[in-house]
Amino acid sequence: MGSRRRSVRDWLVDITLFLFAVLFGLVLSTARITAHELPDQKWLFDVDQLVGVVGCGALWLRRRSPAGLCTVLMVVSSVSELVGGAAMVALFTVAVHRPMRVTAVQFALGIVSSVVFTVLRPEGDLPLYVVVLFGLAVQSAVTGWALVVRHRRELVASLRDRALRAEQEAELRAEHAQLRARESIAREMHDVLGHRLSLLSVHAGALEYRPDAPREDIARAASVIRESAHQALQDLREVIGVLRAPVQELPQPTMADLPTMIAESARAGMPVVLRSGVEGTTPDTVGRTVYRIVQESLTNVRKHAAGASVEVDVTGAATDGVTVEVTNSSGAAPSGAPGSGQGLVGLAERVALAGGRLTHGPTPSGGWRVSAWLPWPA
Repeated sequence: MGSRRRSVRDWLVDITLFLFAVLFGLVLSTARITAHELPDQKWLFDVDQLVGVVGCGALWLRRRSPAGLCTVLMVVSSVSELVGGAAMVALFTVAVHRPMRVTAVQFALGIVSSVVFTVLRPEGDLPLYVVVLFGLAVQSAVTGWALVVRHRRELVASLRDRALRAEQEAELRAEHAQLRARESIAREMHDVLGHRLSLLSVHAGALEYRPDAPREDIARAASVIRESAHQALQDLREVIGVLRAPVQELPQPTMADLPTMIAESARAGMPVVLRSGVEGTTPDTVGRTVYRIVQESLTNVRKHAAGASVEVDVTGAATDGVTVEVTNSSGAAPSGAPGSGQGLVGLAERVALAGGRLTHGPTPSGGWRVSAWLPWPA
């Protein structure tokens, strides 16, 4: 408390409390002189005044050791009435800045000091209990006011702390939302562009290694390259749109788009067969996930098993969920198309977000199978 530098507000509070203690002593001293109620020994009144001045001056040290100063002033107030104002200021400081146990001890000490002072220096014809009750009332008022100030400060500090924590939590939520948005964009770019670019790579590689191919094959490969490049640009524009619009506003593939993608891969030269046995209308979220699973699987076949035949089986119902399996035979050597190694990882994340399960691995015939089960939302 005393280590920190006083602010302008602290100086104003200290000056106000100091002036209150001085004014208390002056008023009481003036009343004694005016009413000719001085002690029998004149020197005792002079000592009382000197003690009052010293007590008021000691208030400037109350921020360093409030409990110690209060104890000293309470003890002195048992023989000197002019230091009473300083003692009340010290009690106020203790109640504001120290625990209730310390405040209770100082309060009890003040009552004892009041009783001792009344016994040593009785107030004319006033009964002892009246003087003690008056001292109790004054101390109670000072302590109550101090406790109100203390609890108000604690409330303000608590509200400030809660506001700070709420702001930090809001920042964490915003960072988490941004992270999820980045992951969503990364998945979309990998799934969409990986599919298109793998088509470009396969046909460009065919043109590179078969420069003597018939003109019809070259024309067909060039047509596929041009179409895939155009569609890749369209897909890229849609993915970039994630940065400018909510995901819900972007065109998203569904189960109904699956035959179109299969036909596109077949035109590019991949032997692929689709068997679909889904009962009812598939929810959009499930259909989109199925589409991405098949899309990534076909992309991986083009990259790692060029020329392999592929079977796509999609079955399911509202009571059983949807099962999708993509199985390819053993194919030629990898096409040489670059891969990030994150395709299956992204699929696993996508399926897990949908509440499903994903498995993958080699088949006994030397091919590869990707299998996933997705729940049917109620």
